[in-house]
Amino acid sequence: MFDIGAGEFIALAVVALLVLGPEKLPRYAAEAARMLQRLRGMAGAARADVRRELGPEFEDISLQDLNPRSLVRKHLLDPIDLDSLDVMGEKPAARRGPGDPPVPPKGPAPYDPDTT
Repeated sequence: MFDIGAGEFIALAVVALLVLGPEKLPRYAAEAARMLQRLRGMAGAARADVRRELGPEFEDISLQDLNPRSLVRKHLLDPIDLDSLDVMGEKPAARRGPGDPPVPPKGPAPYDPDTT
């Protein structure tokens, strides 16, 4: 999570020992552990509240899906399935909806000399 290596962790422990002293360090470490435990509990409760408020129809949604970065990565950066796209953007007649514009006729445009 913090990408702290073993050497960095030892250096932090030595600095904490020098700053706080050997008599105060265990007490501060215990307080930090309790605070971290409370933060994890609050995060778990918030996660449960969000799941409960979304309702049963959204049980399969991961909270990671609600992250804007994940949303952009999932919907914009994933490859497009070109087989599902039709030539020239036309839908076949079987998949056309009632609000779709009519398909233009194949061949020359109709010409009426009386309308000109």
